[in-house]
Amino acid sequence: MTHPSKIKGNTFERECVNKAKEKGIKAVRAYASNGKSLGLHEEVDAVIGEYKVQCKRRKRIAKWLKPPDCCDIALVREDRGNAYVVMEYDEWLDLIKRAELYLNL
Repeated sequence: MTHPSKIKGNTFERECVNKAKEKGIKAVRAYASNGKSLGLHEEVDAVIGEYKVQCKRRKRIAKWLKPPDCCDIALVREDRGNAYVVMEYDEWLDLIKRAELYLNL
């Protein structure tokens, strides 16, 4: 029997892919959450647009990681590391869709 955490993760991956498809963005989930099924690294869970995605669902996300209500995004960086953008998934999908429309003009 499949472990509840695995079921939760698989469900989240499908939700992410389906939401992208609903917005007209090409998206595919890796079979068994293994990117090798897509010819990619095994940690890739999905490809959304041109982006390789790993989906993580947790009971709680660190509060400092989320953008405050007055901001659209949060930028985070570890010392001597790269910066990363944290934003709502729907907003990111809208950005991807606008970029696709702009580039296809």
